[in-house]
Amino acid sequence: MDYISTRGGMAPQSFCDILLGGLAPDGGLVVPERYPHIDAATLERWRTLSYPQLAFEIVSRFATDIPAEDVKRLVEAAYTEAQFGSADITPLTRLEDGLYLLELSNGPTLAFKDIAMQLLGQLFEYVLARRGERVNIVGATSGDTGSAAEYAMRGKRGVNVFMLSPHGRMSPFQRAQMFSLADANIHNLAVEGTFDDCQDIVKAINADAAFKAEYKIGAVNSINWGRVVAQVVYYFRAYLAAAPKIGDPVDFVVPSGNFGNICAGHIARQMGLPIGRLVVATNENDVLDEFFRTGNYRVRSSADTLATSSPSMDISKASNLERFVFDLIDRDSEELARLWQEVDRTGGFDLGKTPYFARMVGKFGFASGKSTHQDRIDTIRLAKSRWNRVIDPHTADGVKVALEQRREGVSMVTLETALPAKFETTIVEALGEKPQRPAKFADLEKQPQRFQVVGNDAAAVKKLVVETLAS
Repeated sequence: MDYISTRGGMAPQSFCDILLGGLAPDGGLVVPERYPHIDAATLERWRTLSYPQLAFEIVSRFATDIPAEDVKRLVEAAYTEAQFGSADITPLTRLEDGLYLLELSNGPTLAFKDIAMQLLGQLFEYVLARRGERVNIVGATSGDTGSAAEYAMRGKRGVNVFMLSPHGRMSPFQRAQMFSLADANIHNLAVEGTFDDCQDIVKAINADAAFKAEYKIGAVNSINWGRVVAQVVYYFRAYLAAAPKIGDPVDFVVPSGNFGNICAGHIARQMGLPIGRLVVATNENDVLDEFFRTGNYRVRSSADTLATSSPSMDISKASNLERFVFDLIDRDSEELARLWQEVDRTGGFDLGKTPYFARMVGKFGFASGKSTHQDRIDTIRLAKSRWNRVIDPHTADGVKVALEQRREGVSMVTLETALPAKFETTIVEALGEKPQRPAKFADLEKQPQRFQVVGNDAAAVKKLVVETLAS
């Protein structure tokens, strides 16, 4: 299987060729030339597979240039009971009839990002060793991607990580989880700005072809195709557990800011998984909710991006939306490039009066909803009283929308995003008690923290990367 750019300016490349990078050379995102199709008979056979076995079946269909025996070894190394607390890896919990929670936060950093990052760490090390290369990852995080990437890449041969985060805009747990790592290949940069500013810096560095080539810059953000492929697996896993029989629709609600997690659901649906609806749940930073309700994609400025109690979704530029829009407009790369030029020029585009708007709901099954801080508090309290379940504020965004939009007779699965221990302040406000946390994180915030504050400037970040690599 070969990969192309959404904007049409990249010659087809293999999975290993595009794995280490972020943006395509033309500024677009890499996508497969086609999606592999999975039929009902195959889905039925997959019902009895373990998580690593299912991951092999899916990942091997995308990573066709890696020998099958190596893919098998890599997924088995990534998805272990020791790392995720159970052989199920992503258990599906029934809350009540027709309503489920997909547990994705049992990995080493207590967030759904671990599912993809543990595999990505294995893949990076494998490809680098095979090619005799090194990579310097420059990434951005709003809270959970950073720690998941750092825990997956710490100590990996041939890998350095430079992770940008918005200074003062993460929870104390998230901040300590990243900044307390002392591994020599991990470098934390606290940017004086928002997550969108961090993301813009990463994109600017990726757009500098000469710098990227000279310093072997790679990416682990959700724009990395390897991450998306890894996330596709748990949609299949959840569907096979929730559907009474193959072919019955299952709806998914996904808390989303950067559109990476739900983009994996879109790809699973395009592969033939009988997903009924994909429902985007946002917080007050409701760019995606507005887009799926009206067709108007309107990027907010940094000043208009609110700091909320579900901070990992405080995002106003949904990078992975480009992959969905590419499919929505029948993979017309010229039109896609024009739309994103419009984003750069005016801050957005409007598909509301085009035939594409109806297709978002009809052909592609998308819907959306949003939450406020009070909604999160109320939903956390409801989950505790109704199901004796403590959920984090991002998952609460999802559950709130799920309760509003569930359909009679159709199973609805909400994707959990993190464990509540990562957002202690909000849990205490909602329930009057601190959430439980794993013993290994008992004194996390008291550990020494190592980071550098850097200005909101791509040149300053480049200079710091160069100086660090030279030291």
